Amino acid sequence: MPKAVISTPHAPSAIGTYSQAVRCGDTIYLSGQIGLDPATMQLAEGIDAQVQRVFDNLKAVAAAAGGSLDDAAKLTIYLTDLGHFAKVNAAMAVYFTQPYPARAAIGVASLPRGALVEADAVLVIG
Repeated sequence: MPKAVISTPHAPSAIGTYSQAVRCGDTIYLSGQIGLDPATMQLAEGIDAQVQRVFDNLKAVAAAAGGSLDDAAKLTIYLTDLGHFAKVNAAMAVYFTQPYPARAAIGVASLPRGALVEADAVLVIG
């Protein structure tokens, strides 16, 4: 099954050797997104703004792939402070509808560019 690269200017451009997303058949693998504004490539200020920006970025990549966050089967959240977990839950209630995706939340020591949160997703479309 051939791979197809997904890219959009409505999410931050890749800052390394990876693609924003890769499609393999009906499955789309979205790379991790941090709270970078795609227009300025600057990190949003504070955890609330970063969580919102992360989900906006994932939403933009999902749309570029012909899907939406409602197609998410699996979501992984990385937090530098697990005390912010409730903020992620609150944001998910805005960006996702039931049935919610499977999810893992992982506490990490640090993230690129000093980000406080990162998330990646696997979508199934079709």
